[in-house]
Amino acid sequence: MNNSAEFSARDKEFIKTAKEILSHKRVKLMKNFTQHGDVSCYQHCTMVCLYAYLYAKRLGWDIDVKALVRGALLHDFFLYDWHDQAFTPDGLHGFSHPITAERNARNTFPLTKKERNIISNHMWPLTLTRIPDSKEAWLVCMADKYCSLKETLLKNPY
Repeated sequence: MNNSAEFSARDKEFIKTAKEILSHKRVKLMKNFTQHGDVSCYQHCTMVCLYAYLYAKRLGWDIDVKALVRGALLHDFFLYDWHDQAFTPDGLHGFSHPITAERNARNTFPLTKKERNIISNHMWPLTLTRIPDSKEAWLVCMADKYCSLKETLLKNPY
């Protein structure tokens, strides 16, 4: 990731992959659910994706851009209002929503093993036994914590 041509190709892949996911009608349903504060799940996932990608660029990490984008954009694809439904058939929302999101994503898109891991392990350390196992999963996990804090503590986080 050292020359500008490589950055340009990665940036194009980032945009292309994001458009593919964000244009899907089921993904657009995330706009109807609040994540933190006044931020929708859709906006939260978009910002987590952007920050995770920017972290990778800043760190100079060679990453699977497609997996990072798909995993980040789908990491909270649970499609319900967790403020009204803290207890779900899968368990308490904080612990169970990664499994619900991964199942919804898997039933909507073909996912790689890495993409499934990014989604299902993004809540570590709350989910102690589900540990991110790739650079991309760690980036999404870190970006999710950062965005969640901003959304919870700031009136206009973005």
